[in-house]
Amino acid sequence: MREHLFIGALMVTLVLPAGVTWATPSFDVGFSPEGAAQQRVIHLLAEAQTSIRLMGYSFTSPDVVRALMAARRRGVDVRVGVDEKGNRSKASLAAMNRVVNAGIPLRTHDCYPLLHDKMIVTDGQNLQVGSFNFTRRARANSENVLVVRDVPALAQIYLAHWQSRWDEGADWTSSY
Repeated sequence: MREHLFIGALMVTLVLPAGVTWATPSFDVGFSPEGAAQQRVIHLLAEAQTSIRLMGYSFTSPDVVRALMAARRRGVDVRVGVDEKGNRSKASLAAMNRVVNAGIPLRTHDCYPLLHDKMIVTDGQNLQVGSFNFTRRARANSENVLVVRDVPALAQIYLAHWQSRWDEGADWTSSY
């Protein structure tokens, strides 16, 4: 199920100087196990042009790893932060090693009982939030994803939160 909502009414209420245009914010929703949640995540990563900031509790998804690596190859500045305790499995360690070996900085976080955020900020203006963990298993769970595009003010709030957790994290070093 794909739903797009546009907030044109908001733009009408803004007073813009002549010649100034802004992108119209849009929202995209996806659910799993129907498959749309992961599609939204992968699509957002594929659209990124300058930066990706991902933070998640559990990290094992080969599809997300491949999308992050592809973004890095396109020249996108990619950084990943994950919960330390939630990523001790072989699958998590393999995903983390692949990301770091591709030149993507990754930090683990253990300052709180859980780092349970699940979010992506791209290009400083797009945002993905929801219950969807970046795991292979999440595709089969009942999960949700909300993607908000072209809302820099909201994305910056999440980016500040991401940065605070990044600053508290520890650099992950590949085991191979």
